[in-house]
Amino acid sequence: MDARTTARRITRAAGLALAVALTVTACGSGSGGSADGAVRSDPPAQGANDINPRPAEQVRDGGEVRYPLYQWITQWNPYQVDGTYGDAVEIMRALEPNLFRVDAGGTFQPVADYLVDAKVTSTSPQVITYRLNPKARWSDGKPLSALDFKAVWQTAGGKDPAYNISNSSGYELISGVEQGADPTEVKVTFAEPYSDWQNLFRPLIPAAGIATPEAFNTGWVEKIPITAGPFRIGTADKTAQTLQLVPDPNWWGQKPKLEKVTYRVMTQAATTQAFLNNEIDFAAAGTATAYGQLKDAKDAVIRSASPWDEVHISFGGGGALADRKVRQALGRALDRQSLIKIANNGVPVEFKLLGNHIFMPNQAGYQDNSGEWGRFDLAAAGKLLDEAGWKADGAGRPRTKDGQALELHWVLNDGTTQAQVDLATAAQAMWLAAGVKVDIDKVPSNDFFAKYVNQGKFDIASWRNTDSFPLSSSLSNFRLPQGDNVFGNYSKLGSPEIDALLKKAAGTVDPVEAAKLYNQADAGIWELGHTVELYQRPSVVAVRKGLANDGAFGLASQDLTLTGWEK
Repeated sequence: MDARTTARRITRAAGLALAVALTVTACGSGSGGSADGAVRSDPPAQGANDINPRPAEQVRDGGEVRYPLYQWITQWNPYQVDGTYGDAVEIMRALEPNLFRVDAGGTFQPVADYLVDAKVTSTSPQVITYRLNPKARWSDGKPLSALDFKAVWQTAGGKDPAYNISNSSGYELISGVEQGADPTEVKVTFAEPYSDWQNLFRPLIPAAGIATPEAFNTGWVEKIPITAGPFRIGTADKTAQTLQLVPDPNWWGQKPKLEKVTYRVMTQAATTQAFLNNEIDFAAAGTATAYGQLKDAKDAVIRSASPWDEVHISFGGGGALADRKVRQALGRALDRQSLIKIANNGVPVEFKLLGNHIFMPNQAGYQDNSGEWGRFDLAAAGKLLDEAGWKADGAGRPRTKDGQALELHWVLNDGTTQAQVDLATAAQAMWLAAGVKVDIDKVPSNDFFAKYVNQGKFDIASWRNTDSFPLSSSLSNFRLPQGDNVFGNYSKLGSPEIDALLKKAAGTVDPVEAAKLYNQADAGIWELGHTVELYQRPSVVAVRKGLANDGAFGLASQDLTLTGWEK
């Protein structure tokens, strides 16, 4: 159930943090899984995490922590549309200025290594004044400055289509960036109020690295030209699929505890054995098979928490799926509770049915907006397909229209576990009962996002949206594409009404009023037939005994400088 990409808290910089396809969350009757005999606890509460917290003086200096990586990272610019892969965004937070961290309660906290303070200094118009730590410098020797904030705004704001951005939310509302009273002060002015301003410029990247569209789009491919974090890249061996971070000797803040942090690309299925072989120090433990093997393993500790992490099935917008009624029919033909049982088999934390695309059940403002569109009703699915002109052709046969069979393709990561195949096969059978033939097409792990999901080349696909937090970042997932830029909306489905509601909510400072708007937008997303939500995915992970300040972070983000081994 758990994957490194989300368990390590990918609070998003700009755009969607994506983990491996649903494969990493599902578990079922595959090899090693038994009947559902796990004694389940309720999902961990909001505000809780499980990381073995230790102050710096109780963590020894030196040592190495080894993590799995589910695909080789090609694009390192987190503001570029291909740079939103979860592990890449998280690693960048150790290499570039992470102005704010999120605590276990989901509240932003300024990072003193970069900020003396940051606050709203005017409300009409809204002005945010950042006071930078004068010690903060880029690896090229230049101090952090208003020039860097301005460059991120101008590139990520979406006004110049030559910059292939992932998400303009918040940035498009900025009207100006300028130096304040001195070079360490930056003033950001908004044309419209924006409640989630602390999520902007996370991480900050240097103006020198994104000065032109070419630099923005390709200058961070297979390299990170300039850094300003506690770590830097030590080695990046694409042949061996191994990446290593080491402390940056020019770092001005608290020295990292670890001597090196090593990431090695492997499939989700391989992580359990790699942990048991003492090749990695962190592994997902959320499938029946993985949990069963890891819970009593030597030197293993199981940790769990509730992050912003949802499992869903997305529909494309081409071919037969261009008709909303066909997409709605696919949703109504799915028995979501039965699919969740497959995923929850043998896992010690209960999965709850998710009825919202924007809020998690443990967030204030959550309500179930799925209505009829998330309710299993085979007859209703058939009626929708009839209305769309797809005629039934007998039990077990696909419907037809104008001589064509209703046949769709589910793109599946070939690194998936048997459990995910079980889930996909169950959904496949449900759809066939409605007269929709679905073929499951496995594709290489490294191609799943880059060549299929990111390109919108799928009829059906499953992945996880992680840390869509704060709420305004959800705009990226559902907004209408602009030209070739799909932002994070890989289905390319949307409406002006949904866009307007999400944008209005993002500018609403009152959280109660904002929640009403977000829920109205969510109801529209359900009716659109964009995505069928399944469940919030608790993180359940195995870590090596003695590992401090790491594990299941819940809503919090990680401080890698404090991660290490207990004294």
